[in-house]
Amino acid sequence: MSLDVHAASLAGRVLAPPGSNIVLAEWTAEAATGPEPLYQAPLHKHEDDEAWYVLSGVLRIRVGEDEVEVPAGGAAVVPGGTPHTYWNPGSEPARYLLVMGARTYELIQAIHSPDRGDLRDLFTKYGAELLDY
Repeated sequence: MSLDVHAASLAGRVLAPPGSNIVLAEWTAEAATGPEPLYQAPLHKHEDDEAWYVLSGVLRIRVGEDEVEVPAGGAAVVPGGTPHTYWNPGSEPARYLLVMGARTYELIQAIHSPDRGDLRDLFTKYGAELLDY
């Protein structure tokens, strides 16, 4: 049996071997074009821990009631059960690694499905809670 357990180049891809409880993705957060943040996810919480490592640019991550700014080379971890969201406050795209649980990744895939249905119900289905929506 051959498992996809490595990626020679992760850029823009996701590494999620079958049966693994952890998923690694390299994604890009575009800069907002107006005064409001371009959130990469709505404010939410779930049981899985989540971690970001910024490759280039900057991310701002809301962790509970606090916000942290993470520059290139920096990282942040949000413990499971903690309300969070994130965005790029800079003027250039931000490239980052995101480490998440498999169920959180399944939720992200479902959110981007063309027939996703009600967002709040979808979060509940995947063991997460949509906040301030």
